[in-house]
Amino acid sequence: MNFFNNIVNELDIALKTLSDKKTGTERCYPPEPAEKNTEELTQNEKDLSIQMMRINHAGEVAAQALYRGQAFVCKDPEIKEHLIQAGEEETDHLVWCKKRLDELDGKSSILNPLWYAGSFAIGAIFGSMGEKTSLGFVEETEKQVVIHLQKHLDKISPKDKETIEILKTMQADEDLHAGQANESGAEELESPTKKVMEVTAKVMTTSSAYI
Repeated sequence: MNFFNNIVNELDIALKTLSDKKTGTERCYPPEPAEKNTEELTQNEKDLSIQMMRINHAGEVAAQALYRGQAFVCKDPEIKEHLIQAGEEETDHLVWCKKRLDELDGKSSILNPLWYAGSFAIGAIFGSMGEKTSLGFVEETEKQVVIHLQKHLDKISPKDKETIEILKTMQADEDLHAGQANESGAEELESPTKKVMEVTAKVMTTSSAYI
């Protein structure tokens, strides 16, 4: 019965995530009034920002699933709680990306259910390899996301101060989560595993940019 309840709970969380009903820690939305755009974005600049935020929204959907998948199979109560808490903090990013997409009149990726299902499975696989490997996966994922966000920051128009502020805040959070995983005993992953993670992320980001 416990296992069945856990499955139902995970399905509920998945549906809330995919329907943008999941709430985070209710931190303030990063763009402050003083950081609002003072110059109108050109259509090309706006389209680029929409594309970047669609990718990041899809990435945050995947992040939710990765954490939930790892926590689902985790046997260490302390690390399980760490994974769940980190996932809750990441929900803020999901909320912010969706809000910014709405402000830009953009749409989220229709492939999000696929990313969620696949990421949950990947999270569960790494989670079942032991706590140190699971934390190593978290650390490596967050490190790759920090690099990915920097690439987006380098592309987006300097005029789009709101999107830039969101991405910078997300980047700082991801860096913090990588550090926390390391401090909790993360084991560094092998180079081939890191490469597979990079390729998988590339497939997701490339597809989400257009679909």
